[in-house]
Amino acid sequence: MNHTFVDLGMSPLANSYLEHSQLDRLEPFFPLHVKVCDSCFLVQLPPVARPEEIFSDYAYFSSFSDSWLKHAKSYVDGVIKRFGLNRESWVVEIASNDGYLLQYFVASGIPVLGIEPAANIAKEAVRRGIPTQVQFFSAGFARELTAGGKRADLIIGNNVLAHVPDLNGFVSGLKILLGSAAVITLEFPHLMRLMEENQFDTIYHEHFSYFSLIAARQLFQRHGLRIFDVEELSTHGGSLRIYVCHQGDESKAISDRVTNLLSREESAGFARLEHYLSFDDQVKKTKRKLLEFLISARENGKAVVGYGAPAKGNTLLNYCGIRSDFLDYTVDRSPHKQNRFLPGTHIPIHGPEKIRETKPDFLLILPWNIRAEVMDQMQCIREWGGQFVVPIPTVQIFK
Repeated sequence: MNHTFVDLGMSPLANSYLEHSQLDRLEPFFPLHVKVCDSCFLVQLPPVARPEEIFSDYAYFSSFSDSWLKHAKSYVDGVIKRFGLNRESWVVEIASNDGYLLQYFVASGIPVLGIEPAANIAKEAVRRGIPTQVQFFSAGFARELTAGGKRADLIIGNNVLAHVPDLNGFVSGLKILLGSAAVITLEFPHLMRLMEENQFDTIYHEHFSYFSLIAARQLFQRHGLRIFDVEELSTHGGSLRIYVCHQGDESKAISDRVTNLLSREESAGFARLEHYLSFDDQVKKTKRKLLEFLISARENGKAVVGYGAPAKGNTLLNYCGIRSDFLDYTVDRSPHKQNRFLPGTHIPIHGPEKIRETKPDFLLILPWNIRAEVMDQMQCIREWGGQFVVPIPTVQIFK
């Protein structure tokens, strides 16, 4: 891992939101320098903070995104039908958050278990009637769960694989927990889309790894597991959902979608090191374009505020050096973030009602992956001629 994929400088932990009393204290910053392996082509961020520091008390609650809930319900309906899940099945979700997804299995009478390392979020899931254990998933924990001989019929991991510093230990645990004819589904941002659409802000310290299908296939093959199907999703700017089974499970043929995507990745250069080395310059150009827009807006007396306080926004703002001199404040629907401050930049976070109070000229959408949802929720800014700004893949303005 000695080749630079992108160097985003120094940045705080992306979900380490601050209270007012913390603003004058020393704030740790860590390198955000991503590298690529020249043999397996895994793109990885060296771990600079322990998972316990990042995930034990977490500010992201999945249920505050309407589009994400819709995505979860659609997945549950489809997977129940496809794999014939019923009251005799057992579904396990790793990094189950506040029960945003498992609630739909519970509503169908299917037994579930959530595994969630953040105690504050797991507490909310339990309150909603979803069995949840506060734990980091590992091979050792998988052995504990299967000590009585019970194994999962479906294992789910949405946006967790990228968060794992010990990939081999994690995948080994999946294999232990997986029933003989059972299925694992994992969702993660697709590296091909990240590069094509310049989504460098999805890089932060929580995300240790960034996957192409080529790299993911090699990882699972090493542990006797096989990717037999893949779906390309629109979530998080473009994600993959892979379907995994035991290597010897002959009931699941490899779909054309797997072979086709592998071929497309190879044609795009994802099996050649030089392709990865072009990304750093592309990112620098985007930084300059966003700063040009903000400087021009300020010089013309325009007010710019943000929408959302996502982790990706914190990468973007810290890398570009954007603080309250450019962005007056941001707003977020989650009460767990309101009245706090963004890490590093110390931009204040308010509730969405602040937008109508101050009537800004521009609303910078930091969670650009749900821009349609945001523009629908905040269409009130059009009443005074306000406009939306989307920073990725390049600066775009929408009336």
